Amino acid sequence: MDDKINDITVKDIFKKDVSLSDYNGKVLLIVNVASECGYTPQYKGLEEIYQKYKDKGFEILAFPCNDFGAQEPGTNEQIQQFCSNNYGVTFKLFDKLKILGPEKSQLYKRLTNNKVTPKSDIRWNFEKFIISKDGSIVSRFSSSVTPKSEKITSTIERELKK
Repeated sequence: MDDKINDITVKDIFKKDVSLSDYNGKVLLIVNVASECGYTPQYKGLEEIYQKYKDKGFEILAFPCNDFGAQEPGTNEQIQQFCSNNYGVTFKLFDKLKILGPEKSQLYKRLTNNKVTPKSDIRWNFEKFIISKDGSIVSRFSSSVTPKSEKITSTIERELKK
């Protein structure tokens, strides 16, 4: 079992392949997002921490997902427009993916089954993972932990210093 993600390729919101190894040397926050969720206002906090840390080697990778209460029904174009118009999102959005069941994406298989973070399915939208500069999974935060929380920002800051 691997505790790194940099051998995985995903599709961005324009359906272009992106190798996660492209982010080597950066600290990542990976989050599953939805436009019609009670946690959707977390987009604001995500954008704020992105602006705070992006020039220090930090990226947010947001993966829309419709697995929880069909709260992300839109197309990629609609999702991108929603994020831009409502929250001024400038961090990277990716292709909608499955994070539960037999069609679970390779990325989420790795994020939810490794030696570092709890082995369990994602429970809801806006669960967050911090990834180190070498692609290692560092920590996992539940949906209720807000992006600007001390737990998350201190983890980001610690990883950026390494």
